[in-house]
Amino acid sequence: MDTYKVAVMTGEETLEYRDFTLKNPVGRQVLVKIDSCAICTLEQRVYKGMMKYYPFAGGHEFAGIVTKIGEDVKNLKPGDLVSARLLTNCGTCHYCRSGHENQCVISFQASVHDGLNGPGGLAEYAMLDDTNLYKMAPDLDPAHAALTEPLACCVHSIEKGCIGFADDVVVMGAGIMGAFHIKLAKLRGARVIACELDTDRLEIARQMGADVLIDSGKTNAVEIVKQLTEGRGADVVFCTVASPLSAAEAVEMTGKLGRVVMYSSFHPKKPIELDVNKVHYSEMNITGSVNPRIRDFQVASRLLSSGIIDPSLLISARVPFSELHDAFERAIDPKSYRIIVKM
Repeated sequence: MDTYKVAVMTGEETLEYRDFTLKNPVGRQVLVKIDSCAICTLEQRVYKGMMKYYPFAGGHEFAGIVTKIGEDVKNLKPGDLVSARLLTNCGTCHYCRSGHENQCVISFQASVHDGLNGPGGLAEYAMLDDTNLYKMAPDLDPAHAALTEPLACCVHSIEKGCIGFADDVVVMGAGIMGAFHIKLAKLRGARVIACELDTDRLEIARQMGADVLIDSGKTNAVEIVKQLTEGRGADVVFCTVASPLSAAEAVEMTGKLGRVVMYSSFHPKKPIELDVNKVHYSEMNITGSVNPRIRDFQVASRLLSSGIIDPSLLISARVPFSELHDAFERAIDPKSYRIIVKM
């Protein structure tokens, strides 16, 4: 009987490959031969021991080729390139039924491979329901298709920001998520101001469409944003940096009626001081953004398939599945964007 390999994190910086039996799909199941899987911050934190979910089968940003389909699958066929939405949702809880399935009570309880916790994209194959797969353009680079999930997260965040034409939008941080925010905000017709400490990432921000670059390690970003906006402050600020200090600055640089979106998660958690009078008098809206809805994933898949967004600049390296330790070491390097594991 045929088998396939799954990478499993069993402890801090400890990985092993386990063999699983390759099964035939039934009903609405689809067998996907995984081509490319990106290493996200979640996998990096588990690898480094910041989150102890062991044993853990990581990898929730992946794309591959349909090899077999169950008898009830109508929208896919063998040979199709697909990306996968691995965020689970029950369909029956209060949040699912009110149109916020990204907040489902079982959102992070994925188990793709029998007996293992985790989304399981760091593997040679995955069996998924057709409802979790999105057909991509056949000529799209599978590594680009693997970035559908992070782009979908940013699509959701941009929607929360309610960007209008000619709005002044600040994106704090120019990592992969900041870079996607910059590109999406430009598509919404905004003037985009990028704040970043790293000069190389500022250059990426420029290439992704940022109109103004602020080296926040050398200047006071809050003061510059206010100067650029004639003292008003920004209309929208996206904080994509996992720093409470940046979160506080995001609120400070936002103007009247502005929107602040806390996109990043913060590890470790640390509260910030908040001038609630400023919130009261300015009518600013402070919100968060987590996980893509189904609609956001659909939008992201179309943006990539149509070539409207090209993520080439955001792929730092492509590493073979057999060299996973090296892939993780590259991924945790602050200079890296996404490391793609090739199966």
